[in-house]
Amino acid sequence: MTEAETRSGLKATGEGVDPLRLDLQLCFALYGASNRVTRLYRPLLEPLGLTYPQYLVMLALWEAAPRSVGDLGQALDLDSGTLTPLLKRMEAQGMVHRARDPKDERRVIVSLTEKGAELRGPAGAVPGQLVCRLGGELADLAALRQALQDLNRRLDQAENTGPLP
Repeated sequence: MTEAETRSGLKATGEGVDPLRLDLQLCFALYGASNRVTRLYRPLLEPLGLTYPQYLVMLALWEAAPRSVGDLGQALDLDSGTLTPLLKRMEAQGMVHRARDPKDERRVIVSLTEKGAELRGPAGAVPGQLVCRLGGELADLAALRQALQDLNRRLDQAENTGPLP
């Protein structure tokens, strides 16, 4: 079997592809890439005192603040059970402030503190540093991002169609 046949999942015997091979699973490739990208961010965010999930929250708040927890959850594709403890830690660190909406006590509004707003400046270097570490062409990275965004839309549509018969 050639290396190309091994990588593509083809067997030299003509038996075809084993659909359960780990290296052929889309989910495993995405999982591995996601873990590696998150690890690549770690040394870039550490000087800012941010974890990767906290960085995502800050990105969403730098775009628009204040925001409700529900709005943040929707923007970040996180449920409130995951987001609430994250926001509590960020509040304890002085990055955000959480308060009940006076118009609707069921809603919690998240706003940036001065410390959180000031992090935006130094964080501005993170995307460029990440691109440098990844290497390659900017156009290729932009195309990959677009392909992943398209995949996410397709996955959302597939999830909303219900189970197969």
